[in-house]
Amino acid sequence: MIAARRRQRGIALLVVLWACTLLAVLLGGYAMLARTEGMQARYQFAQAQAHYAAEAGLARAIVGLQAQQPAQRWIADGRAYDFRFDNAQLHVSAIDENGKVDLNAGSPQVLQGLFRAAGLREDEAQRLARAVVDWRSFVPLGASAPTDGLYAGRDYAPRHAPFASLEELQQVAGMTPALYVRVAPVITLWSGRESPDQGSAPPLALAAIPGMTPEQAAEIAAARTKPQPTGLVAGGGVTHSIRSEAMLADGTRAVLRATIRLQGARSGAQPYAVLHWQEGEEE
Repeated sequence: MIAARRRQRGIALLVVLWACTLLAVLLGGYAMLARTEGMQARYQFAQAQAHYAAEAGLARAIVGLQAQQPAQRWIADGRAYDFRFDNAQLHVSAIDENGKVDLNAGSPQVLQGLFRAAGLREDEAQRLARAVVDWRSFVPLGASAPTDGLYAGRDYAPRHAPFASLEELQQVAGMTPALYVRVAPVITLWSGRESPDQGSAPPLALAAIPGMTPEQAAEIAAARTKPQPTGLVAGGGVTHSIRSEAMLADGTRAVLRATIRLQGARSGAQPYAVLHWQEGEEE
């Protein structure tokens, strides 16, 4: 009888121990889940803070581009403007689209100069420029462009129509991912110019202008720091690409890139129109 009671007490103790162990495991799992969800919530909150800080940088750039006082007006040639907003450090730059190389309107010489300035040999730059011109040029039905043979084995052919997006340049024969990353900041679809405007072209686009020497480029860049006549912007354009990067104290980072067209102070009109919008780093 006594032995039976002892066995029952032992079993009961074992059940209690197993129950306590199971409860500890469940509590540990719940604590881990709560900790993970808390970390995710903090990460999402920080990302939202950084994103809206980057949008604030975009808004600040638009104000700076339209400042009437020359000393306060932003120079839209790609130079960086650094400042703080709330608890974020902002790194913002703007480029007048007139200062970029237009994929649809740029002359073959300008395209060749751009690719050469980006690191290609003279012959490579010439072939790639020809491929870009053939891609955007109309070809009668049944005819072919000189570079069409370069697309043999691919599942697409040249559009033989104007570029519909900047990213489409990556499909042109001879364009590599590394080269696209270098030229992407200085190409556009919205200037309609054969050659970049010297007054707002960033260094790479400035080097693409036929006959431009390093000495001339340095003189032009130096002249931009001098006071300009009252007006919209130094380059005279109304379409700009803006890159806004926000960094929080904990290292959270957000990058926003937008191409906008300023629309002035017309009654009932939005101050600007968005032509292109991308969040995150360049692809």
